[in-house]
Amino acid sequence: MIQKLSFGEKFGYALGDLAANFIFQAMVALQLFFYTNIFGLTAAQAGTLFLVVGLGVAFFNPVMGVIADRTTSRWGKFRPWLLWTAVPFGVIGILTFTTPQLSPGAKIIYAWTTYTLLRVIYTVNNVPYSALTAVMTQDPDERTSISSYRQIAANSAGFIVQSLAVPMVAFLGRGNGARGYQLTMGLLSVLSMIFFIIAFFVSKERIQPDPQQKTSLGQDLSDLFSSRPWVVLFLITLFYFAAIVVRGSVMLPYFTFVAGNGNLFAWFNGFGLVSLLLGVSFSTAVSIRVGKRQLFIASMLLTGVFAAALYVIPPHATYIIIGTEVLRQFAYGLSSPILWAMMGDVADYGEWKTRRRATATVTSGIIFALWAGLALGSAVAGWLLSGYGYLSQAAVQALRTQTGIVLTASIYGSLFFLAAAVCLFFYPLTSEKNQSIANDLAERRKAPAVAAT
Repeated sequence: MIQKLSFGEKFGYALGDLAANFIFQAMVALQLFFYTNIFGLTAAQAGTLFLVVGLGVAFFNPVMGVIADRTTSRWGKFRPWLLWTAVPFGVIGILTFTTPQLSPGAKIIYAWTTYTLLRVIYTVNNVPYSALTAVMTQDPDERTSISSYRQIAANSAGFIVQSLAVPMVAFLGRGNGARGYQLTMGLLSVLSMIFFIIAFFVSKERIQPDPQQKTSLGQDLSDLFSSRPWVVLFLITLFYFAAIVVRGSVMLPYFTFVAGNGNLFAWFNGFGLVSLLLGVSFSTAVSIRVGKRQLFIASMLLTGVFAAALYVIPPHATYIIIGTEVLRQFAYGLSSPILWAMMGDVADYGEWKTRRRATATVTSGIIFALWAGLALGSAVAGWLLSGYGYLSQAAVQALRTQTGIVLTASIYGSLFFLAAAVCLFFYPLTSEKNQSIANDLAERRKAPAVAAT
């Protein structure tokens, strides 16, 4: 029987993504600027920090997937992790965006310690949370609907962070940027704790592995790397998130040093994220009509083209810049829920082909690609700025540096989106194939139940 979920469960579950993205969006849009212009790191130091910690913690994602798949509790395998990580997540979020009064060397140690802890607790929380999507229902279209709720929540957090955080920092800091960031991220971190707890209480796990299934880490990993859908989705995710952070990390410097008005960053993101939410709201209906794969390809191609357009738009053509961003974000929003729904489809494919289900292992492998993409993108952004002569805490940047900022925000970022589009041509799971697999699995699950009666 296909499970349809209530609005309340979808909405409550989505609050977990709202919570996580208060921190995630800050890492994408604000952390490079915070570390270089407030905390006091150089762009190269920040880029190296992002790459080393990002790649190191990325390898922890599959470990967390194995742990989650083998978790046994009265609340299920994945739900309890939302409860267990809520408070540590919030506390570490505050500490990461705190600027201590320490020597330069001690501050570097502090940055590495807190950023590493933040990335670890995010993984411990997010791998089980993401795996929940695949076990709340066996209906592929219903998964896309759940993912749409998640992405609306996630991008609402993006709207809050990217549009309101900078004004909040100015208001709460009263001229003290360090205090402003600490108070702003403190408020968002407290809200994260509350929303994770709500998500824990309202969500339900309905799909369980066959109780006769014997756990085998070696077999799980072998199944993973022999799965073409998983390998392709891994590469898509790597390029997808590298693109987001390469562009996202330099937009605040773009408006501050190229356009000459950092306050436009909030307006740029505000209009863009409203358009993104509109794209997300259309995603389920459009994907049902044309298929996830086809919609994802079109989304990535259009997103790449609109991102590259920033290169030829004069930096003071504010209306054109914002208008192009509205189009880019709408195109991007169409794909936003699909990636998460595809993780469940790939888990189904693995169970269908091997008769073994390892939902969190599949999901964690893709989230590994997510974090590897973020680490790669953050490092590329930091190194590019450093290579173009970006000066930390400077009031102005050289013309060569401004050109580098523009290139990073447009051409370099768009190349990653286009690479994701190319990978999608090799993704083999069509809408018809997904539905056929779901039907076969539903019949298989009926058989043990009938035998038991």
